[in-house]
Amino acid sequence: ATEGVAQSVAQKPADDRIDRVFHGLRLPIAIKGRPVERWTIAERMAEHRVPGVSVAIIDGGRVVWAGGFGLKEAGTADPVTTSTLFQAQSISKPVASSATLSLVEGGRLSLDEDVNTYLKSWKVPENQFQLQEKVTLRRIMSHTAGLTVGGFGGYKAGDAIPSLFQILNGEKPANNPPIRVDTVPGSISRYSGGGAMVMQQLLLDLTGVSFPSLMKRLVFEPVGMMLSTYDQPLPVARRKEAASGHDGEGKVVHGKWPIEPELAAGGLWTTPTDLAKWAVEISNAWNGRPSKLLSKKTVREMLTVQKPPFGLGLIVEGADQAFSFRHLGSIWGYRALLVMYPAIGKGAAIMANADRADPLITEVLMSIAAEFQWPSRTPVERDTVTLTRNVLDGLVGRYSLPPGPSGAPVYYEVSREGGQLFAELKGLGSYPKTEIYPATADEFFTTTGLSVVFSRDSSGRAVKVMMGQIQGVRSP
Repeated sequence: ATEGVAQSVAQKPADDRIDRVFHGLRLPIAIKGRPVERWTIAERMAEHRVPGVSVAIIDGGRVVWAGGFGLKEAGTADPVTTSTLFQAQSISKPVASSATLSLVEGGRLSLDEDVNTYLKSWKVPENQFQLQEKVTLRRIMSHTAGLTVGGFGGYKAGDAIPSLFQILNGEKPANNPPIRVDTVPGSISRYSGGGAMVMQQLLLDLTGVSFPSLMKRLVFEPVGMMLSTYDQPLPVARRKEAASGHDGEGKVVHGKWPIEPELAAGGLWTTPTDLAKWAVEISNAWNGRPSKLLSKKTVREMLTVQKPPFGLGLIVEGADQAFSFRHLGSIWGYRALLVMYPAIGKGAAIMANADRADPLITEVLMSIAAEFQWPSRTPVERDTVTLTRNVLDGLVGRYSLPPGPSGAPVYYEVSREGGQLFAELKGLGSYPKTEIYPATADEFFTTTGLSVVFSRDSSGRAVKVMMGQIQGVRSP
C-alpha cells in the first residue's frame, strides 16, 4: 500500500528518469570507500514512518512530472494523488509576499514606508526601538523588522480559535505572546512569523477584502493554483481532499490536522503542483519572460538578499546557474519544501504528512538533484578518521537537551559498539539509533548531514555536544 498512486502530468521524456528518482533515494553524505546505499521511496517512507508524500518536479522551466505515494491517512486505503491537499505552513509566507508585491507594483503600497501609515484598525505599538527606524514591508518580508514571535504552534480541533486582533495582541485564546518590536528595525535578521501577521492586517486594512479572497484574486487565479486555499479551518466540503497529519510514531494527530488561524504566516493548504506553478511564474519573471504574477523588476528585488539569508519572503542563495530560492514548511503532522533554480528552470516541491518526513524529503531531493543534474544539493563524499576506543569512550554518555513541547526531558544518548560511535535522540517520539562518523577527534557527522561537535574537559571526557544548532550538556 505504501507505493500508492503515482500520477504523471507529463509522460515522455520523464518516465525513465522518474523511475530512477524514486528507486534511487540516497543520503546526502557518502562515506569515502564505502558503497552508496540506494532505496525505493516505499522503503524510506516505511523507515521514517511517513504515510504519504506528494512531489512535483520542474525542469526546462515547467512542471514535467507530479505524483503521489502512499496514503492520505495511515490505516485507510485512500491514496495520495496530485490533487491531495497538504499544509504548506511557512511556505504560506512567500506566497503571501507575492500578493503584497503585486500591490506594491500596482502603486498601492510602498516597500519602504512605515507600515503604520497603512494600518488603520490596529497599529504596531510605538516604542524606543522605533525612534529613527520604522517597520516596513521590505523589513517584514525579509525578517529584519525587529518583530517578535518566530512561529505559531497551531490549534487543535475543539480549541477556541483567536481573531487576528487577539493574535497580534497575544490575548487569549491566542497561544502566542504579543507581536511587538523589541530591537531596532533593520538592524538584525531574525525569523518572524509575527511580521507576516502584521502584513496580513495591513492587506485587510488596505483592501477591505478577506485574506483568503484576496489571495485567490491576486495569486491563485492568475497562476492557476486551482486547489490552493487560505481558508482556516479547512471547509467541511474540502476535507476529503486533505492528507491527515501524523506524529513521529506514524499515528494520526488529534483532529487529523492543526488549525492555523495565522493565515499569512502558515495557513495555506496546497499541493506540490500548485507550489511548483507559483515557483515557475516567479522564475519566468526573474528571467524577463511573461509572468502571470509579477514583473521582472519586482522579482529581481524579491530575490535580492536583504540580510542573509532572506530576500523578500524567500531564502535566496548561490550564484549564476546555482542561484536558487527556497522555503520550508513545518508544523505538527506536516513537512514541506519548495526549491527553484530560476536561471536554469529546475526545481521541485515536496510535501508529506508526518513529523519525521524531513530526512525523507532530503533523500527525495538528493535523488531529483542527481537525476536532473542540479548544480547543488547533490550528495557529498566525506573522509573519516580512525579513533582509538579510549578517545571514543570519552564521548559516550547521556547529554541533556532543551525539553520537548510537552515539557518532557529530551536527551542524546551516545554509545560505542566496537570501533563505531552511535547516537540516539530520546524523548521526542521514536528516532532510530544513528551512527556518527569522525571527521576529527571531536567533530562528527551523520550521513543525513547533521554536524555533531563535542567539547572535552582536560581529562578528554566530553562535557557538551552541539548537534547542529542545539546544545546538549552531559548528564552526571
